[in-house]
Formats: sequence, structure tokens, C-alpha cells
Amino acid sequence: MLLSEKAYQRIDRELSKFPEDQRRSAIMASLTIAQEEKGWVSPDIIEDVATYLGVPPIAVQEIATFYNMFHTKPVGKFTISVCTNLPCALREGEKSGEYLKEKLGIEYGETTADGMFSLVMGECMGSCGDAPVMLVNNQHMCVHMESERIDAMLDELKKHGESA
Repeated sequence: MLLSEKAYQRIDRELSKFPEDQRRSAIMASLTIAQEEKGWVSPDIIEDVATYLGVPPIAVQEIATFYNMFHTKPVGKFTISVCTNLPCALREGEKSGEYLKEKLGIEYGETTADGMFSLVMGECMGSCGDAPVMLVNNQHMCVHMESERIDAMLDELKKHGESA
């Protein structure tokens, strides 16, 4: 067992929502729980989740690699997803992404040397009218992300990261 007892209890709650023969339905929630605890879903975590759920490992692997919200390699403490879909791109999204890459000194798919930030391209986040849009750790949506707001977000995340 690679996760904490609390994580397995949370997975059990997810499993209880589905009939016994529908355990695959809990894969996404289980991967989310694992990633929240470990920061990413390693091959060992994927295998562990599959064993715990009683499903073939390939079923968990397919979900982990299909959805961009799951990280199958180590990432920084803060993962910033930049919406790169057309509506955001047309409303300064590309410019904001370039500013963020320059500010962090990394490209999409990379992590800063200090392990604090990872930068990824994101799919539509459903807030096109608030473009450019970014998502921090798949949980906190940031809107109207022009350079001043990006600077403020990074400063706040750095403070939070250093105090944790």
C-alpha cells in the first residue's frame, strides 16, 4: 500500500457510490486522491490504485494518460495550466503564456530548478469570457491573467510555498 490510510478511506467512499460491478467508475476519483497526496501518479501508484480497485492496471493507465489533469511524471509544488485553446489565445492567452514562460525561465512541460513551479498547456477551462485563464494545481482558477496579475499570483504562490 503506497497511499495513506486516509487516502484509502476516501477511495472507499468513492467506491461506495457505485455498484460492485462498476468499480472502474471510481478510477478518476481515486487517481485524483492519489495525486493530491503524492503530487503525481507514478507507475507504482497506478498499479496500486488498480490493485486496490480490483481493475486491470491498463484501465487505470488509460485514464491517467488520457486526461491532462493527471501528472505521470514529477511536477513542481505548483502546477500552472495555461489555457491555450482558441478563445483564450485570441484574448491574449498566448501572450500571457509567453510572459509566464519568460518569468519562470521554463517551457511548457518543464519544472523550475527549485521544484516550485511546473508549467503545462491546458485545455478549455470553460471560462472563455474571462480569458486569459490559468489553473493552479487543478483547483484554483485564475482569470484575466495579464502580466500584473501573473506577477501577483507568482508572488503569492512563492510566499505560500516557502511557508509550507
